[in-house]
Amino acid sequence: MLTLECPYCGVKAEETELQAGGEAHLKRYGPGSTDEEFDGYMFSRKNPKGVHFERWRHAYGCGKWFLAARCTATLEVFGTYPAQSTEPPADLQAKIKAKRPNWEGYK
Repeated sequence: MLTLECPYCGVKAEETELQAGGEAHLKRYGPGSTDEEFDGYMFSRKNPKGVHFERWRHAYGCGKWFLAARCTATLEVFGTYPAQSTEPPADLQAKIKAKRPNWEGYK
């Protein structure tokens, strides 16, 4: 069972208490974008085996959205952080790099 800690209310919640929201740190395109940009936003996802950044909502708790870094192969959770972050915090990136020396970064 996947367990994530909500960075807002501090509750450690199982995935049944949360709602997945897809890949984090996507550049969203809308009106005024090219067809290629919008197509890439709608249909292209990284879907890596390994470290992945995702959006989650504490649906049966505080209701807030947050971001999480986890390994898709092992379900190891590296950490969670506020949804307003434009990139993963430096300390979280350092923690991932320490555990996964070959990790190339989140971009």
